[in-house]
Amino acid sequence: MSNLCSVFLHLLLLFKLIAPMTFHHHRYDDLVRMLYKVHNECRYITRVYSIGRSVKGRHLYVLEFSDYPGIHEPLEPEVKYVANMHGDEVLGRELLLQLSEFLCEEFRNGNQRIVRLVQDTRIHILPSMNPDGYEVAAAQVLGLRAGLSRGKPSEEYVKPLDKGPDISGYLVGRNNANGVDLNRNFPDLNTYIYYNEKYGGPNHHLPLPDNWKSQVEPETRAVIQWIRSFNFVLSANLHGGAVVANYPYDKSLEHRVQGFRRTANTPTPDDKLFQKLAKVYSYAHGWMYQGWNCGDYFSDGITNGASWYSLSKGMQDFNYLHTNCFEITLELSCDKFPHQEELQREWLGNREALIQFLEQVHQGIKGMVLDENYNNLADAVISVGGINHDVTSGDHGDYFRLLLPGTYMVTATAPGFDPETVSVTVGPGEPKQVNFQLKRSTPQAAPVRRAPSSGPGGRVSPKKRRPQTARKQVEMEQPLRAPA
Repeated sequence: MSNLCSVFLHLLLLFKLIAPMTFHHHRYDDLVRMLYKVHNECRYITRVYSIGRSVKGRHLYVLEFSDYPGIHEPLEPEVKYVANMHGDEVLGRELLLQLSEFLCEEFRNGNQRIVRLVQDTRIHILPSMNPDGYEVAAAQVLGLRAGLSRGKPSEEYVKPLDKGPDISGYLVGRNNANGVDLNRNFPDLNTYIYYNEKYGGPNHHLPLPDNWKSQVEPETRAVIQWIRSFNFVLSANLHGGAVVANYPYDKSLEHRVQGFRRTANTPTPDDKLFQKLAKVYSYAHGWMYQGWNCGDYFSDGITNGASWYSLSKGMQDFNYLHTNCFEITLELSCDKFPHQEELQREWLGNREALIQFLEQVHQGIKGMVLDENYNNLADAVISVGGINHDVTSGDHGDYFRLLLPGTYMVTATAPGFDPETVSVTVGPGEPKQVNFQLKRSTPQAAPVRRAPSSGPGGRVSPKKRRPQTARKQVEMEQPLRAPA
C-alpha cells in the first residue's frame, strides 16, 4: 500500500512539473498579483519592492531573486532586467513575468543551474517601467481584438486615451502619461564623453546636472535613483518592434544632418565585450541569430545602436556612462503587442537566452579594495590598461569588472593612497578574484569614505556566511502585502 502511495505521489509531482504555464497579457493589477504570487511561492529567495511611482501613481515594482533578499553580499554581482519602458512594447513585460515564475519553480525543483544562479547572483526584475502607457495600449489593442473576436465593429472597442496611431505605425501608449518617450528622457552624457575622449576628462561616472531631477519624468527619476543606489554590473532593457540585440553607444558621434537621419558605428571602449554580450543573447535565442527578421538584416542578430539609428538620451548609454553597469537593449518581436496565442512560442524562443545573459555577469575579474588595516574602501577606481573606461568599488569595497579572456594590467587608485598595479590573466570561465590593499601615501591625506566591514578586522566573511545589511540602501517604498 505504501508503495502505491509513493507511486501516486510521484505521478502527482511529475504532473505538476510538466503542467503547462499559462500565457496571457497581464494588466497592471494582474501584474502585481503575479509578482506577489511568485514571492509567496518562493518567499525565502524573493522580495517585492517599489522604486517609485508613475505619473498616475502606479508603483514601479521590482521582484528580486537572491538567497539573502534585500541584502548585498560582498563579491556577489547585481544584475537587472527592465521591460516595457515603451508602453506599447509588451513582450518583454510578459517574458519577465514568465522568467520570474520559471526561476521560482526551477529553484524549488532543485534545478542546480538555477539554484547556483540564485545563490551566486542578486537578480532584480522590473517588468514595467511605463505602466501608465501599457494600460493605454492594452485598452486599445485588447479591446480591438475582443471586439473583432465577437464580430463587433472595431470602433466600438477602440477608445484611445491619448493620441491615436501615427503614420509611423506606433500604437497609443508608447509614451508615459505626460506624452514623453522615456527612452529619450535620460540626461545626455554622450556629448560630454565624446568631448572628454578627444580633449581629456573623466571616462566613467560622469556627473549629472544639478537640476537633473526637474528635467526628467517620474519614471525616469525613479530608475536613475534605483541604479545609483545599487552597484549593478550587467543589465538588459527589453523592447519590441524588431528582433536584434543592440549595444552602446546609441548616440552617434556624428552630428545629425537636417532632413537626414545619419547612422555611424559609434563603439564604446568596451566594444568587443558588448558585441560578445549581444551575441550570447542572439545565439541562445530561437531565431535572432539568423539576422533576417521583420524585414531587416543584422549580421549575427546584433547591431551597434548608433549604426542602426542615432538615439539621444537613451537608457543604455546612461547606464554605461554614469554607473558601473553594462547594459544592452534587446528588441524581441516584430509585433509590439503580440497576440496572446504567440506568447508561449516567444517564451520558448527567449527562455535560454534570458538565463544565459544573466550568467554573463560571472566573467572577468572581481575583488576587494582594502586599506592597510583591512578596512574596505568604497569608490576606489579600477582601471584596465588599454580600455579607456573605469569602474569603481561599491559601498562594501567590492568591485566587478567584466572582461574578455586575456592578460591585462589592472590598477586600483583611491585619494590619499598609493596606486597598486597587477598583471591579471582572465580565462573563459568564472571571474578571477583580484584583491587590492592600498597603502596611504601621506599621513595628512584626507580620509577616504570607508565602507562597513563584513567580518572581524574588516575582512570579508567567507562566502555564504550571512552578510550584514548594506549601509546605503535605496529609499524604496515596500508594500506589506499584495492588493486584493
